Order: sequence, then structure tokens, then C-alpha cells
Amino acid sequence: MSKALDGVRILDFTHVQSGPTCTQLLAWFGADVIKVERAGEGDATRTQLRDIPGVDSLYFTMLNHNKRSITLDTKTPKGKEVLETLIKQCDVLVENFAPGALDRMGFTWARIQELNPKMVVASVKGFGPGPYADCKVYENVAQCTGGAASTTGFDDGPPMVTGAQIGDSGTGLHLALGIVTALYQRTHTGRGQKVDAAMQDSVLNLCRVKLRDQQRLERTGRMEEYPQFPNGEFGDAVPRAGNASGGGQPGSILKCKGWESDPNAYTYFITQGQAWESICKVIGREEWITDPDYATLQARLPRLASIFETIEEWTKTKTKFEVMDILNKFNIPCGPILSMKEIAAEPSLRATGTIVEVDHPERGKYLTVGNPIKLSDSSTEVTRSPLLGEHTDEVLMQLGYSAQDIAAMREERVI
Repeated sequence: MSKALDGVRILDFTHVQSGPTCTQLLAWFGADVIKVERAGEGDATRTQLRDIPGVDSLYFTMLNHNKRSITLDTKTPKGKEVLETLIKQCDVLVENFAPGALDRMGFTWARIQELNPKMVVASVKGFGPGPYADCKVYENVAQCTGGAASTTGFDDGPPMVTGAQIGDSGTGLHLALGIVTALYQRTHTGRGQKVDAAMQDSVLNLCRVKLRDQQRLERTGRMEEYPQFPNGEFGDAVPRAGNASGGGQPGSILKCKGWESDPNAYTYFITQGQAWESICKVIGREEWITDPDYATLQARLPRLASIFETIEEWTKTKTKFEVMDILNKFNIPCGPILSMKEIAAEPSLRATGTIVEVDHPERGKYLTVGNPIKLSDSSTEVTRSPLLGEHTDEVLMQLGYSAQDIAAMREERVI
């Protein structure tokens, strides 16, 4: 069975997380991703957070599956020549250098167009055009400047960043969409184009409901589904809402049996309107079904805190999995708080390829995430990440260089 991106060749100048997330996704869909690294060093994450001395870290391996690695010194004349050849023969160049780095290498957009007018050049940046365009950005900075941190956490505490890498990996996912969109448009125009994804913009896109709430707050002065209602005060900016959903279906994280010793013995419980009657029956509060103080969503909103306290008295008598089993029978939305240990051991995630075991020649077997996007006609096989420079000779020979040429480049430390 062919892959969705068979025949697409990606020149991967990315490092750390945002760019490699993008190119790994393209590789999972069948693109030939050629990762260009510096000889002797490679991607910085090869050595970061190592758990086995002298072996590529999990940080690197889990972001660079299905790729080929070559080493190349692009500062040398021969290295620039090889890079020009790569540009001519690739479809996409992806980079997350510091602003202006590609231009300083001599490969401006105009120069790349001269070499290959069909090439798509995709870039991750911290910020879009504006006063911060030249600033360096990391994951947590993106979360803070994109609106996530100010709206995450509890109202009586400081802003918080989330453990989900919405700045780095989130931007990589946005960039991948931009790339395949540009490739599709190229089938009509025959031209390449630039694709930019700013980390601030990507985080904001994931926080759009909070921008929605900012406008609602400015119009009404309050938001009834937030825990600050009815007794707390609203300021002029969207507040932190704790574990409230911030949407039309009120929800909260509640303790389950064993919470005293298990930090993850909790469930997320949603008091969805159409399930209200079933909720009342399950927790033994059938009188709430007709009580005017509880019968409608509008009546319940000022009482959400006490409602969830009552529901929690019931959830504390069940394990989080028992809660899910019971509530699902009544179509009551809920979800156990799963730890990474529980997720890693979940058989259904292994069966769907969401969690994959990969064998590495140096570190042995390890777990990684698989492709979260499933295509019916293009299955994903997750292959191990490449060793540094593992495919240098192979790629150069495919570009037309002879064994003698390659030996000379190695002697001159170009590769």
C-alpha cells in the first residue's frame, strides 16, 4: 500500500521539538525526510536529558522517527554546493533557526527560488512580524505570550503553564498542515511558497475559546460558567478557571476512591444538560430532577460548587474506572485521570498504534507515541530514529556524488 506522501522529499533543517514534530509527522505519512545535522554534534536533543550515557536521548528518538540523517558543514564551499543540490532535488525545506539564520547562510527566499521555484520553505518562528519578531522563544514563553498561562491554574494562584507541549509540538502540527496545503496548491500553480508558523500565534489558536470569553466578559461583566460566579469578582481580563471547562457543559475534577494515597485517583465529571436526570439518579439525588433550584442549567450555575461537592461524595466511593463504567451506561460524559504509567500500559493504545514499542540499535526497546492521525489507505509504520549521519553516504550517492567524492568530503570534514 502506498503512503500518502510517497515521492515527497523533505529537507529537514529543524532541531529540538517544534520543527522535528512537524517533519516527523510528514515522515509518518511517507515523506522522505532528510535531516541535516552538524558533524560530531547533531541535534542538541541527542544529548539532552539522557538516561543512558553515550546514547541518543529519548527526547531525540521520540521526535525523529522515520527520518534519514546526514551530516553537512554548510559553511564550507563544498557543503554549500551539496546544500544547493539538495534544494534542487527536494520539495520542502523546513527550518526553525533563529530569525535571519537562513539568510545569513546565503539561502534567502530569492536564492532558493532561483535554485528550485517549486520548493516550499516552511519556518517555525517565535513571533510573527512586529516588535518581538527577532526574539528567541521556548515552549513556556510561547504558552505565556499566547494567552495559555494567564488562563490556566486557579484564581488564587499564579499563572501556570501546561504539561502539554502546545507551544512546540502545537506549532509543529500547525506547520505540517501549512506544508501539505502548500504542496496541494502547488499541484495547481506549479510554484512553491513560504509557510510560516509563529509559536505565539499557534498557542493563541489553541486558546481561541479564551479570546471568545474575553469579549463576552467585556460585554456582560461576568461569565456564569466560571467558578468565580456568583460570589467571586471578575476583573477586566479572563480569569483562571481551575478545572472548570469554561464552556457550555460545566465540568470538574473530582476525587475517587483511593485519592488519599494515589495522586491520580480522580475523574473528570461533566454535568451535561441532557444527562442531568441520569446524573441525579446515579448519585441518589432524584429530588433534584424536579427541584426548581436544580432542574435547569441556568438554575444550577450559581450552585455548581455545591453540586460538584455532592457528586464527589459519590465518586469517592468508587474507583475512577468504576465511575467511568457506571456513567458510560447512562451516556454521562466523564474520564479518569490517567497517569503516564497507566497510558503506557493501556492495551488499546498499543493495538491502535498510538503507543508503539521501537527497537533501537544502541538503547534497545523503548516506548514512543505513534501517529495520532489514522488514514484508511495509508498506514503508519514507526521506524527508529537515525544515528547521527547514518545515511550521509546513501543520500549523497542518490544526489549523484561518487564514492570518491564522498571520501574527499569526509577527508575535508564537509560531512
